[in-house]
Formats: sequence, structure tokens, C-alpha cells
Amino acid sequence: MMEGIDLSLLEKGGPMIWVLLLMSLVCFLIFIERVLFLHRGQIRSSEFVTGIKNIVRKQRLVEALTLCEETPGPVPSLVKASLLHYGEDEEKIRYEIQEAALVEIPVLEKRLGTLAALAKSAPLVGLLGTVLGLAQTFYNMEQSGNYSDATVLSNGMWQSLITTACGLAIAVLAFIGFHFLHGRVRALVRDMEWTGNEMLKFLMRDLREAEGIAAPAKEGREDA
Repeated sequence: MMEGIDLSLLEKGGPMIWVLLLMSLVCFLIFIERVLFLHRGQIRSSEFVTGIKNIVRKQRLVEALTLCEETPGPVPSLVKASLLHYGEDEEKIRYEIQEAALVEIPVLEKRLGTLAALAKSAPLVGLLGTVLGLAQTFYNMEQSGNYSDATVLSNGMWQSLITTACGLAIAVLAFIGFHFLHGRVRALVRDMEWTGNEMLKFLMRDLREAEGIAAPAKEGREDA
């Protein structure tokens, strides 16, 4: 028990306090799981793409694909999608990159909707506990007749106050967690957008220009 916090007050929260505690546990587990998942997929996109470009320039396409498969995260998936269609027209490569992005984005956003729903519903559950507490208060008053005192009223009032406070606290923390995770997802999506454009430009312009410059030089040596 932490000093200054009397956890026995939770027992006065009535049945709805257990619902709120369960919601808080679910929120916590979702937040931890998403943080670990998004952290695993966060890589240095510019360094990774630069390394892939160097490998492809050396005509080691299989090695580049293997590196994409072994590296976690959405960025390697987009790079792999573009490399699998190396040598095809621009529209085909762009389409495959977009298809890969459509697969990866829902994976990044998984369970965020659940966290947002819990954040919105926690105050309502707390309000339900408040209403039940007030109903209990009036019931106790009715049963005690003209001899109501603080003891008779306390149980219902405690339930009202505790469930309201817990519902608001869960909502605040869940909203903060949701916006933190949403920011991480947006950062990954921006990396994906940059990676898609960079790979498309590399495959359709930079690499082909380099190959076009190398070809005439080879012909010139053969003529000589």
C-alpha cells in the first residue's frame, strides 16, 4: 500500500467500480502492447532505404529482398513491394506500393479504436455508478424514515463520488495514451509515404538513368 492512498475506498465504489477497474486494465494492456509493437516497427527509414539502394545498384536484388523480409516494420514491406516489381512500368510499381500501404496501415492502427472507445465510455460508466449511488442514497433515506443521519447516507454518496472520479481518471489517461499512440502511427505513416516516393523515384529515374549512362559507355568500348 502506498502511503497516503487508502485503497479500501475502492470497496465503497459499489459494483460499477469493478467494471471500471476492468476497463482500466484493458486500457493498460492495449497501451503496452501497442507501444512495444510500434517501437519494433520504428526504424531509421533514410538509412534503410539508402542501404537498399546501394545493394540494388550492385545488382544484388535477392539480397535486398532478404533484408526487407528480415527487417520488421511497414517501411521494409513497402520497399519489398516495389522491388518485387523491379523493371515494370511506373503505374504498376506505384499501385503495388499503395497496396502494401493499405495492408500495413490497419495493422498499425489495430486496437486504437478500442482504446478510444474505452476512453469515451469510462465517464459514462462512472456516471452510471453515480446514478446507482444516488439511488442507493435515496433508498437508505426512505428506509430510515425521519431518523436519517450521515451514516445512512454515506454509502450511496461514497459510491457516487468514487465511480465518478475513477471514470474521469481512466478517461483522461486513456485519451493521453490514445493520442500518444496516434502520434506514433502518424510518424510511421509519414515514413511510409516518404519511402514509397523515394523508391519510386529511385526505380523509375535514378536507377534507369544510371543504367542508360552505363550502356553507351559499354557500346563505345565494344566499337573501339
